Amino acid sequence: MVTSIISGSGSYIPENIVQNSNFIQSSFYGENGIKLSSNNEDIIEKFFQITGIKERRYAVETMLNSDMATIAAQRAINEAKIDKEEIDQIIVAHNFGDVPFDKPVPDMLPSIASKVKHQLKINNPSCVAFDVVFGCPGWVQAMIQADVFIKSGYAKKCLVIGSETLSRMADPFDRDSMIYADGAGAVVLEASERKNQVGIINHAALSHTTEEVHFLMMGEGYFEETKDANYMKMNGRKIYNYALTNVPKAIKSCIDNSGFSIEEVSKILIHQANLKMDLAIADRLYQLYGIEKAPVECIPMNIQKIGNNSVATVPVLYDMISKNNLPNYSFKSGEIIVMASVGAGMNINALTYKMP
Repeated sequence: MVTSIISGSGSYIPENIVQNSNFIQSSFYGENGIKLSSNNEDIIEKFFQITGIKERRYAVETMLNSDMATIAAQRAINEAKIDKEEIDQIIVAHNFGDVPFDKPVPDMLPSIASKVKHQLKINNPSCVAFDVVFGCPGWVQAMIQADVFIKSGYAKKCLVIGSETLSRMADPFDRDSMIYADGAGAVVLEASERKNQVGIINHAALSHTTEEVHFLMMGEGYFEETKDANYMKMNGRKIYNYALTNVPKAIKSCIDNSGFSIEEVSKILIHQANLKMDLAIADRLYQLYGIEKAPVECIPMNIQKIGNNSVATVPVLYDMISKNNLPNYSFKSGEIIVMASVGAGMNINALTYKMP
């Protein structure tokens, strides 16, 4: 049977480390334009207790989103040991395109995928480059699309990238800005004929767009100086409740339809949005199977030091584990992993993957 396997992965994690202490001198305001009454030490400590984030990474001023995507892509190509001219599709998940360092203005034309193909110097016109804008679940959705193309016979090698400079779309006067980070992750997803089923086994995706469409949106800055700018804004409480209610059900459906039991799943690579939320989602998932708590070792996390870089969190996490760069974690042949995400839309998706 033809299956889709990851033959190589790569990531780019910016070197610029921004610790929580860097926000001590910040001025935080509410959506009403009034300065928050709590002192910054208390705001930062509460933020850490909820998100688990100690530090995050920002891209240097001269680097664009497409630059990070290209670096991650080249590393995945190198590991896969393929001829780049044989790539059938380049699919890049992002939300804001290339954002300049000095102003929150998205540049979406040409597509990031086209820019990556250009920077990789791929000449083959049959290599189709396009973007996916699906909120934070964009990379998992791009993987789903690539898998469908491969299994339908329309592609044999797909370069799937998630890259974002989320920090540049954050209102500096909004305390939520401390969550956001930059980074890129990529994989080569390749057709492989196997007697036993491995690679991507099953996937699922959902979109809730009634009141949920307003949980993450664009909005003006909270401080007078930033009123004319357009930043990413979120209703954290509603997102938290939405995720806890819907994500566990979606992941369970994906696992069940794959024919696996929860005991067979060794790792759940979930979008690194918020440590407290992610662990609560995992517990809710296991409770659906009659298990009170999710095994801690099944939920690898890197948000503590990398932050939330949107579409890049899952592929970066995968790449770190595959290269033994996340302490106490590695992959082994035959194990079952789940990749899942939730974000603007509101969108949810998940896929099951059996390591070759």
